[in-house]
Amino acid sequence: MGSMSIWHWLVVLAVGLLLFGGRGKLTNVMGDFAKGIKAFKAGMKDEEEPGAATASPAQVTSPPPAAATVSAEPKREHA
Repeated sequence: MGSMSIWHWLVVLAVGLLLFGGRGKLTNVMGDFAKGIKAFKAGMKDEEEPGAATASPAQVTSPPPAAATVSAEPKREHA
């Protein structure tokens, strides 16, 4: 458990390069994340329009009664 071997350092370096290397990948990911949050907030504002509050609520109907009742014991066939 002592020090880290060369393989540990290579894995850490590879992960670091994936996150921070190559034309600002991390900044692009964070920018896309921010755009997604802004789009979500805009969608939530659209739902809160005053016209939506005056609309009638949806009607909920009860399910039809069951056609037949099922007995607790399975049917047994006589051979």
